Amino acid sequence: MASKTVSDSSEAPPAYLHLAIRAQAMGLVVGAHWLEPSAENAAALLAAVARAGVAIAARGQGVGGGQLAAAAQALEDCPFPSTEWAAVESWLGAELMETLLGISESSLRRYSSGGRLTPDLIATRLHFLAMVIADLAGSYNGFGVRRWFGRSRTALGGRTPVAALSGEWDPDDLGPRAVRGLAQSLTDSGST
Repeated sequence: MASKTVSDSSEAPPAYLHLAIRAQAMGLVVGAHWLEPSAENAAALLAAVARAGVAIAARGQGVGGGQLAAAAQALEDCPFPSTEWAAVESWLGAELMETLLGISESSLRRYSSGGRLTPDLIATRLHFLAMVIADLAGSYNGFGVRRWFGRSRTALGGRTPVAALSGEWDPDDLGPRAVRGLAQSLTDSGST
C-alpha cells in the first residue's frame, strides 16, 4: 500500500469509508486514492468487491449508501486469501503474521504464493487479521498497527492481542472476539 493512513474521515460518507478501508485491508484495492469518495470510486469499489465474488447483487445498481454498507458487511464474512496474504503482510510483516496465524515461515510462503491452498482455518484467521487491521487503519499507520498487537490491554485482562491470538484459536473464541471488539472500539470512538 502506498499510504496506510486515513485522511480526515469526517468529510467522507461513513459507508464509503467503511467499504474502502475493508477492501484495502483485504488487498482488493490498493492506493490512497480509494479513500477519496466519489461516484466513480464507489462504483469501482463495488466492481472490485464483485470481482472477488462478494456482494454481486450490488453490482450494476445505482451506487448509494445502502449498497456500500451491504458490500462492506459482506466483506466481513468472506475471506479472500489470494489477495489478503500480501495486504496483511504489508501491515504486519511476515514474522508477526507467522506468530498470529500459528504457522511456519515456509507455510506462510507456500500459502501466500499460491503454491499450496490455504487451509480454511488459516484463511479464516488471515481474514480476521485483515478486518482487525481495517478497524485500526483509521487510527494507526503500519508501525502503529504492529505495535498495537504487542501492547498489553486492560480490556484483554492485561494481555496483549498477540497473547490473545496465540495457540489454536478461532475468530469466534472469546479472546479473538475481545481483540476485535477492542479494535472496533477505536473506529466507534474515533480515538487512538
